Amino acid sequence: MLQRTSVVDNVRLNVASFSSTVEFGDISYYQAFSRALAVQRERKTFFGNEGPFDYPIFSEPIPIPPITENINIMYHQTKPIIKVKNLDITAVSASSLLQVGSTRHIYAETRIKHIRQLENHSEELKNQTIIPLEEIHSSPGTSIINGSQ
Repeated sequence: MLQRTSVVDNVRLNVASFSSTVEFGDISYYQAFSRALAVQRERKTFFGNEGPFDYPIFSEPIPIPPITENINIMYHQTKPIIKVKNLDITAVSASSLLQVGSTRHIYAETRIKHIRQLENHSEELKNQTIIPLEEIHSSPGTSIINGSQ
């Protein structure tokens, strides 16, 4: 692996969170893993026993395609220094790596399950007229927001 000196004059980073790393220099192996369960509710309610990660998204294997091409690389370093003047980063999150340097192997994984729980409004909807989407698109003289018919 290339071995260089990393020089950074100024770094401004607001947030690094959820299995993320900020690295100045070379590393041989980097592995990050993050999983999240995001529940949004129409009514603010917390049951206390929430958060099981037993959804299929958290256990399904991630297919990693093999590299089948032959790769020939030749390096020529006249100056073995990585020099960065300024870094201004808003956020690094969810198994991310901010690095100034070289890495031999990286494995980063983030799995997020979003759940939206809405109240049952069936009583309110009974008295409303609901027009199927197909009728809106096929009615003459109607236009969609982007201007097409």
